[in-house]
Amino acid sequence: MFKLSLPPPSQRERDPLPICAVIAIAFLVLLWQRLHLPTRIYFDEVHYVRAAREMLLMARPRNPEHPLVAKEFLAAAIWLFGDTPQSWRIFPALFGAVGLFAFSRALWLTSGRAFATVAGTLLLATDFLWFVMSRIAMLDMVMAGFAMLAMWMLAGAVRLPGQARLRLALAGVFLGLSLGAKWSVVATAALPGLAFLVLRLRRHGRRFLLATAGAPVPGVSLAEAAFWLGTLPLLVYFATFMPAFFYAERPVDPLHLVEYQRYMLKLQQSVIKPHPYQSVWWQWVLDIRAIWFLYENIDGAQRGVVLLGNPLTMLAGLPAVGWCLWAWRREQRADALAAALFYLTAIGLWVANGKPIQFFYHYLLPSTFLMACLALALDALWRRPDRWRWVAPGVLILSVALFAWFFPILSAAKLCCGKRSFEWWMWLPTWR
Repeated sequence: MFKLSLPPPSQRERDPLPICAVIAIAFLVLLWQRLHLPTRIYFDEVHYVRAAREMLLMARPRNPEHPLVAKEFLAAAIWLFGDTPQSWRIFPALFGAVGLFAFSRALWLTSGRAFATVAGTLLLATDFLWFVMSRIAMLDMVMAGFAMLAMWMLAGAVRLPGQARLRLALAGVFLGLSLGAKWSVVATAALPGLAFLVLRLRRHGRRFLLATAGAPVPGVSLAEAAFWLGTLPLLVYFATFMPAFFYAERPVDPLHLVEYQRYMLKLQQSVIKPHPYQSVWWQWVLDIRAIWFLYENIDGAQRGVVLLGNPLTMLAGLPAVGWCLWAWRREQRADALAAALFYLTAIGLWVANGKPIQFFYHYLLPSTFLMACLALALDALWRRPDRWRWVAPGVLILSVALFAWFFPILSAAKLCCGKRSFEWWMWLPTWR
């Protein structure tokens, strides 16, 4: 029988909120180290920092193929703190830390398991992608941060029905803002509403639209949920285009916003020139294609920033997805099913996507849900009464150790051995 209800939290387990908060704060402290380096635009910052500058001038649309929210935050940082490298990267760093904490809250509210929650927070903090993308002035971390805030609110709506309406409303706002940062979240944003529809159809049949009993949120009808999770995000999304209505040149016509979305899609699909760092979804899944955001002698030293997945946890997460599906079928573990479905939906977008040029940073959101799958699988190992339980903390220790080993080329640190320094970390030819 198809079931989607959350397991009750164990009476013996305490909410690990303080531990997760400490991890998120420590993560932000690490992000702040050398956040100003390099002291110039690098990699795709060239598109988004310049677009933010144009937005402040209200001169003309720049980088119109992407929506505005993340660029609005970059522009706000320049206005508040000055046009400096650290200013450009402040909001991605803050969204990285806040998104990490929101991920931990979503995992706790979904699973009710303290070890899984702490493990998932550590795994995401050390999966490399979340860290590197939190240190560059691109759109992705604003998108992912708002997505995790939405996951927190959605999990709370299911776990705490008395707060459901407020949390669903906040989830709708966060989903709209996430979509307004980058379209990569679109499949993830659609999944909660689709799950609501399937559950109500199975329980109530022809009365599915207005019935309020049963999962996932008792007391809220599908019609009401459609407003919170469908209409409201779209209203918020379209509202984020308001600054574009006032450009001095080529302003966006508010009466033709839907048509403008088609124009944006056309621009995205028009990028067909091959790029040396382009890749496809299966290379992301296997963690065999890295992107060098930076590798040169700059700011007085040889420095590098590589976008790569943690080689342990990215691969260990793949069988964990299968375990999550098995746990749902065997034990009716709705938390495991949710983690697996969010991963499969997020990566499925790119499997089916016709965008001709794709990059490893598109794996940011799928890999986040992959860490949730791995955390739940490790929690199951930790609860075993035999020697296998020690595999769980062992994986966490190794994940942190690998993060520490790769930290210099994740954070633009000074490298000790000149131009060939990168060879310490290039375990595969395709990482070069």
